[in-house]
Amino acid sequence: MPVRTTTTRRRQLGAMMRKLRASKGMTLEEAGRLVGVSKATVSRYETQEGPVKWPIVDALCRQYDATEAERCTVVALAKDAKQQGWWGPFSDSIPADMNLLLTLEDEAVREDHFSCMYVPGLLQTRGYSTAIQQANEMRLAPDEVERLVDIRMKRQEILARDRPPHLWAILDESVIRRVVGSPSIMREQLGQLLKANESPGITLQVLPFSKGAHAAALGSFVILGGAEPSLDVVYVDLHVGSVFMEKDHELDRYRLAFEYLRAQALDMAASSSLIERVCKEI
Repeated sequence: MPVRTTTTRRRQLGAMMRKLRASKGMTLEEAGRLVGVSKATVSRYETQEGPVKWPIVDALCRQYDATEAERCTVVALAKDAKQQGWWGPFSDSIPADMNLLLTLEDEAVREDHFSCMYVPGLLQTRGYSTAIQQANEMRLAPDEVERLVDIRMKRQEILARDRPPHLWAILDESVIRRVVGSPSIMREQLGQLLKANESPGITLQVLPFSKGAHAAALGSFVILGGAEPSLDVVYVDLHVGSVFMEKDHELDRYRLAFEYLRAQALDMAASSSLIERVCKEI
């Protein structure tokens, strides 16, 4: 998938146009004939590259019987499809999977995280993030570690926007008990989590060991929520590489898993109390 030249809005536009046509049961050729463009043009609008004309997007949406909200959202994306995210100047040195994650995150209205290994990147302190990069089995040069940590710290600025995405993070108890870096680094990180749980835009829960087996025993994941549910994407960071999923049955599976995890985890107050207790034990 070509991610280096894809903007957030261009990717969203393609995904939504593809899903709207599929919901109507039209072929590319049928859709193109209805609005007077070629099959190739409709196909290009559904991919992540190439210029688009918003009047054609508008016409296609009307043929797909899109709702007014869907049509307005898609046309707005088409009008602003060339806009690049904050990481654009650094995209050549960012791994492809991270580039796509940043692209999705830039327009997310919410992020639902389940973490069973490390604190989510949006909540990491610099010391904690540095320690994780230094623990990589592929040893990185100090300047490379610093660059990756700088990107992570810059990424956290989305939480300080006027309209930040809502972050809902569920942490397995092992996350808060695993001492990353050193006891002092870990205490600082736990303090950051306590502070984050007081923010109106962040919900933090801990899934205690006492709950035993749970709905996400296979690993960590993130649901990146778009302006429309049809733009949601699941991100799973595997040891062999990252996976992005956006098919309806995949989304439904992870949404259901997150609902179960929210129900099993401690509430916010109890989660903060457990974090405070672990911090004193370190």
